[in-house]
Amino acid sequence: MTTGEPQRFAGPSDLHLHSNHSDGTESPGRVVRQAHAHGIRTLALTDHDRTTGWAEAGAVAAELGMTFLPGMELSAKHEWRSVHVLGYLFDPEDPALRAETERIRGDRIGRAERMVRNISRDYDLSWEDVLAHTTGDATVGRPHIADALVTRGIVRDRTEAFDGILHPREGYYEPHYAPDPLAAVRLITDAGGVAIIAHPVTAGRDRMLPLEVIERLIAAGLAGFEIDHRENTEDGKRILRRIAADHDLIVTGSSDYHGTGKPNRPGENTTADDMVARIIERATGTPPHFG
Repeated sequence: MTTGEPQRFAGPSDLHLHSNHSDGTESPGRVVRQAHAHGIRTLALTDHDRTTGWAEAGAVAAELGMTFLPGMELSAKHEWRSVHVLGYLFDPEDPALRAETERIRGDRIGRAERMVRNISRDYDLSWEDVLAHTTGDATVGRPHIADALVTRGIVRDRTEAFDGILHPREGYYEPHYAPDPLAAVRLITDAGGVAIIAHPVTAGRDRMLPLEVIERLIAAGLAGFEIDHRENTEDGKRILRRIAADHDLIVTGSSDYHGTGKPNRPGENTTADDMVARIIERATGTPPHFG
């Protein structure tokens, strides 16, 4: 820790994992146990636009002697680009942030229903088929539609679904509401959290946020980038490392684990201890759960 205090957490650290409270396939507790089995000792649960898995994940992390950083992956959009902003250690009761996540989740459900109606014109798929792949009050999204398509035998796996029927070019896709990334960063930071752009260069410079937008995000409180991620391109990572160095930003690495929903494995990318320490020091919204 840069303050001179003894470090209260242990690495390796994986700060981007999903449970079945969003689009993962495992319970929050199971996600934590999987991370532990893969050698992870500090983790963050970052379900999309919700915090409902924190209690279970935190309890299992404590049982295993792990450090748990409550988190979330907040949906955002800049022009045609989908932008995901990871938020760590924010106040989950912050009124503005709660209102925005409720709006996002509500529109996601309507969007999923519209997509299923579109698909059902050409394939044997119903809304009930999709709901069968959700748990509790999990927000229904494209991954659940993909799982229903697999169960129906229409596609082999999620990858085929996203490359085919669920791809915008096929005509079934529907957009959903998401705030501008500037608003997303401000919401997280105003709630005492630490904002990190998730997998920001999955297609290199073509899909990367324009540099002037990145500069505005940094000025608004953006803390850093998730650079070590299997989907980021090498060219894109080099660009972001330069920006991070120029602005003394936090750099993270994570698995983006989704259970069986993706091939990603816990710990395939990790975050250095000094960067985890900077996240903890910067946050004021909610404390980490030290193991």
